Amino acid sequence: MNWLLLIHQIPAKPAYFRAKIWRRLQQLGAVAIKQSVYAMPRQEQALEDLTWIVKEIADGGGEATMIEARFLEGLSDQQVVGLFHAARESDYAKILAEASAVRDDWRCQVGESAADGLREFRGRLEKLRKQFAEVVRIDFFNIPEQLQAEAALSDLETTLIEHRATELTAPAKGGGVAGLAGKTWVTRKNVYVDRIACAWLVQRYADPDARFKFVDSGRYTPGQDEIRFDMAEAEYTHVMDKCSFEVMVERFGLADPALIQVAKIIHDIDLKESAFGLPETAGVQALFDGITATAADDLERINRASAILDGLLAFFKSRNTP
Repeated sequence: MNWLLLIHQIPAKPAYFRAKIWRRLQQLGAVAIKQSVYAMPRQEQALEDLTWIVKEIADGGGEATMIEARFLEGLSDQQVVGLFHAARESDYAKILAEASAVRDDWRCQVGESAADGLREFRGRLEKLRKQFAEVVRIDFFNIPEQLQAEAALSDLETTLIEHRATELTAPAKGGGVAGLAGKTWVTRKNVYVDRIACAWLVQRYADPDARFKFVDSGRYTPGQDEIRFDMAEAEYTHVMDKCSFEVMVERFGLADPALIQVAKIIHDIDLKESAFGLPETAGVQALFDGITATAADDLERINRASAILDGLLAFFKSRNTP
């Protein structure tokens, strides 16, 4: 097996420079086989990365040499691979420990107030996912602990998705759509996915002849028979981790499973996350992006996107979504 070895000599001062190079080597996944000697598997990316570190050491007043080598006596390939395994085992162990802590904290939150901890739970999970991706990038030998960490994170994601799905399919709160006909619905100009979907929902379920008013400011004092949505202090707007469309679906008293699937897609696009990760999400977002790129008029955007949302709803109905 061929290896890349970096042999360096770094001045004692300034001390931060030595620490900087050490951190850079750790980020690349290199392991120390002797003092000031680091090894990496012979790969093109590793060759490029170490080349830049050699230059960085030289620019900082040190000396560095990179060589391609094979171990013949003394250290064996198996022993060096073992050093990589140990390093990545430690990395995955930290992820597994944090994943376990997140799950324990979530169980406590569920017992007290699940809604208050949901945002923190999602943030910690996203951070763990990024850490996991960084470790996988330098896990050159794909050790078994990688699968264990992946399973733990997938389990947490399933917990999050199931909780969100339970919220969305729970008995709806609110007064339904009675009394909403004949109103003027007010929102911010330059509508995009959440506001477009809300307007579609109003026309489809509350008032086919609904009127819309688009304003410049995120703050607006409504007049008589005006209802605000997806803006500051609106009657229908974001609540906790729910986008305005989800809130409107709930308060309209709509529990159609197909519509709930549409709500999951709108949620992930609007909040720029993958809480539900439906395969249709990227395609729907591309269609909305195309509409907003070619239509400056807000009503035209709503009209054109409504056909897409009608089709999406029909698609989920045809699949007999549970």
